[in-house]
Amino acid sequence: MDEAYERAKERVEARRGFFIHLSVYIFVCGALAAINLTTSSAHLWFQWPLLGWGMGVLFHALGVFAFAGRWTITDDMIQRELAKRV
Repeated sequence: MDEAYERAKERVEARRGFFIHLSVYIFVCGALAAINLTTSSAHLWFQWPLLGWGMGVLFHALGVFAFAGRWTITDDMIQRELAKRV
């Protein structure tokens, strides 16, 4: 039961981390859009940070929701380290 609890806790923390990331992205992108539109609306540049950072948010979402638990590299590395100490 202890291992199941730890895995559930990790999943919850991963989801929480994603939602924090998404919230910061939305807030900062809104601020950048407001700055761009109020200072130089003839030249729109705010979409470039939105695009670049948005790709990061997308990959974060995929890692947390779509591919969660499929990559066990960390678990494998932990098991190898534990095996060395025994």
